[in-house]
Amino acid sequence: MRIDTTVTCAITESFRVQQVRGMFDLPAGVGSMQCFSVDVPTIQDPWQIGLIVGPSGSGKTSIARHVYGDAVMLNSSPWPANAAIIDGFGDADIRSITQMLSAVGFSSPPAWLRPYHVLSNGEKFRVDLARLLLAPDNNLAVMDEFTSVVDRTVAQVGSAAVARAIRTGVVKKRFVAVSCHYDIARWLCPDWIVDMADQTLARGCLQRPQLRIEIRRCERNLWPMFERHHYLSSKLPGGDYYCGLLDGRPIAFAGITQVAGFVGYKRFSRIVVLPDYQGIGVGGKFRDAVAEIAIRQAGCKRLSLITSHPAMIRSCRAGGKWKLKAVTYSDSKAGLKQRSCGTGTAPVHARRICSFQYVGVRRQELGVRS
Repeated sequence: MRIDTTVTCAITESFRVQQVRGMFDLPAGVGSMQCFSVDVPTIQDPWQIGLIVGPSGSGKTSIARHVYGDAVMLNSSPWPANAAIIDGFGDADIRSITQMLSAVGFSSPPAWLRPYHVLSNGEKFRVDLARLLLAPDNNLAVMDEFTSVVDRTVAQVGSAAVARAIRTGVVKKRFVAVSCHYDIARWLCPDWIVDMADQTLARGCLQRPQLRIEIRRCERNLWPMFERHHYLSSKLPGGDYYCGLLDGRPIAFAGITQVAGFVGYKRFSRIVVLPDYQGIGVGGKFRDAVAEIAIRQAGCKRLSLITSHPAMIRSCRAGGKWKLKAVTYSDSKAGLKQRSCGTGTAPVHARRICSFQYVGVRRQELGVRS
């Protein structure tokens, strides 16, 4: 749709205003009127993700509001004071809330229990995005000033996270980002880009950059960097430890320990990805790569993983490399503990604990020669 619009605002003709007009020979109306003419896809067109980008003052917000109206989120509505983040999502159920928080890369359960005002700018950006995407009112979400207040790593990874959530169907909405930062385009991979710098429309999905993560054995003294982001507070068990390095910086940690009483049986004791890199599949790929390394070691007969994190459970069930062995529902306060071979429905307040065994993939499927 071709948008030809003029945005005007009232200006009081003060003495100083008249002075500036006289000093620079500016005609009446200058400063109170801007004209824009650009093609913008409408909600009737087939697309999932869009990007309106351009310098400050180029008309991004004006065009977005003209086309998409009340779907544009200009500023985040207030979060409840001193309430946990999970209590700021209205009537949404807890499973939907935690799934959406994980989808945008805010997947640390301890952080879900913190109030909004203590979060970092990057964390605030992600929870604002999660609440916008979970809003029940329509199937379109438009976020103004997208990634404007966060560092570029969070901006790029956050863009990839929301794109992944939409493309995989976790988020059943279309999304438009309005931003002054061009660097997010390759990470967001939009179906179209409106560039307000020259008022042009480009269609087609960009290729997202690849992150190459190096996996190395490490010592347990690296654990404190990751400890506060994991939901288990007990002491780190002994065993083998691995870290994932991106450009030489640790961004992921995994621990594998011996199962007591079973020779050759091992299990993951910890898997953590730093918050800035959550939401784009790093955790699942890192977990599977470490599992493949561990299972090929001499003496390792079986490798398991026990988790209650919803995102980790979904990842294991979807990847095809892990076999679900058992599900336990546990509620220590109610004295409840029941076990089943399927996921079932967890009783209210019960903790769902899933046990998986690593089965990997056939070597020919990987294209690996013996």
